[in-house]
This record gives sequence, C-alpha cells and structure tokens, in this order.
Amino acid sequence: MIKLIDIEQALARANEISPKETTLRPSAVLVPVVEREQGLQLLLTQRTDHLRHHAGQISFPGGRMDKTDKDLIHTALRETHEEVGIPDQLINVLGKLPLQPTISGFMIQPVVAHIQEHYEMRLCEDEVADAFEVPLDFVLDPANQNHSYRDYRGKRYSVYSIPYQERNIWGATANIIVQFSKLIQTL
Repeated sequence: MIKLIDIEQALARANEISPKETTLRPSAVLVPVVEREQGLQLLLTQRTDHLRHHAGQISFPGGRMDKTDKDLIHTALRETHEEVGIPDQLINVLGKLPLQPTISGFMIQPVVAHIQEHYEMRLCEDEVADAFEVPLDFVLDPANQNHSYRDYRGKRYSVYSIPYQERNIWGATANIIVQFSKLIQTL
C-alpha cells in the first residue's frame, strides 16, 4: 500500500523538466491525494457535457494559467478552489510531476498535493458534473493501465486509459497518472 511518505520521497527525486519556449499554453492541474482509512485516494472530477473542450471527460481540477497567477502551483490551487471549492488551507503541495504536453495545445504542470480528509466540495456546476475518489493503489497499478495508439490529425499518439467501475480515465489525465505510477515504482 502506497503511503504519503512514499509519494514525498518519489517527488523529491523526480527530475523536473523546465518549460521550454513553446507555443503550448501554460496550464496546471492538481493531483489531489486524500488519506482515508482504507488507503490513499485520488480525487478526480468529471467535466460537464456542454463544455467546448474535453466535455464529459474525467480530469484533475485545473486549467490554464491566468496573468494574475504568480506561478503554475498558484494556477493549480486557484483552479481547484474554483472547480471543487477546496481552499488552499486544506491543501499541502508535495511536489510537481514532469510537464505534460497535450494534443489540444496545452502544456500541463501536474502538482501533487495532500488534501485534508475533512474537505467539503462545492462543485462549479458550469464546469464540473461530478467529483469522486478512486483508490490510488488501483490507478497506479500498471496492470490497470491500458495502452493503445490513436491517430489524430495525421499523427500517431500513445494513449493510456484506466477503467474504474463505470468510468474511463483516459487522455492527459491517464498519462499523468502513468507518469506518477512510474515515479512511485522507482522506490
């Protein structure tokens, strides 16, 4: 069973990739870990069906960097508060995973954080249809991570998906989870 100390040690050893000059738009997501009696859980959201980008997909709380954000960690914290109502005071940032480029034009900075277990959610109904927790051990287990390829605009992309109950976690969210999994496996 993965413990918070394992995550902290892995993140301390992670090689942080510096953002290079790019045309991709800077953005950040929070990778929120919650400690429960049954083990660590990962908090995910499901986007509303009417959104222009990634409608209905499972995602981490997050979004594009605003001019008022001092850095990408601030972006992840601000977006988490806006989308699911969890204030900064209940969030302990543990570290960052490597940057994740997306085919939709974003460069995502995943920020791993421990969320205090007594958090209360207030969903932004315009952006978030649902929020739920999944066992961290389950999503980080390579046996639960399906790998395939997809063609998009003439290019072939590596895509991961992680089926969990009636949901399918895929795309950038699954890729971030797989990065996290590989980092934890180095312990």
